Amino acid sequence: MKLLVRNLSRTTTEQEIRILFSEHGTVTECSLVLDQETGKSKGFGFVEMPNDEEAKSALSALHETRVAKNRIRVKVAK
Repeated sequence: MKLLVRNLSRTTTEQEIRILFSEHGTVTECSLVLDQETGKSKGFGFVEMPNDEEAKSALSALHETRVAKNRIRVKVAK
């Protein structure tokens, strides 16, 4: 299941997101969307988890939690 993670701090790294979601199961892919001109984070990214139950667990546990002072939003990517 692919999850969209929004409202990330511009300083949050891909590794930090991977670690956060790995606490809830296997993460096969984690990508932070970067601005092509500056190379800085645009404040959102995607996490791919092969097990739907683990992904749902991560979604419910992490949605609206604070990461680096920002309240992140997690939902299923379309």
